[in-house]
Amino acid sequence: MLVARLTDSIWATKKPESLNGLKFMLAEVIRGNDKGQKLIVVDTIGAGIGDKVIVCLGSSARRMLGNDDIPIDAAVIGIIDEDCKFDE
Repeated sequence: MLVARLTDSIWATKKPESLNGLKFMLAEVIRGNDKGQKLIVVDTIGAGIGDKVIVCLGSSARRMLGNDDIPIDAAVIGIIDEDCKFDE
């Protein structure tokens, strides 16, 4: 899992049908060895731009959507409360 900040929305009009209706966002990792890395994540919990979030990767991200065959690599699984103290 990674700690990231959501920085923008991603719009894709052409994509596999299995991705229709999903909300894509750009996230920047803010902790650890991957700090600064940017990821496209699927958000199913209603996070917004500027939120600090927990991101899971790989098969765990696909399981968030209840479908191991869906072509995603990263999903938001939690919004970090503002009172948490994370170094950036």
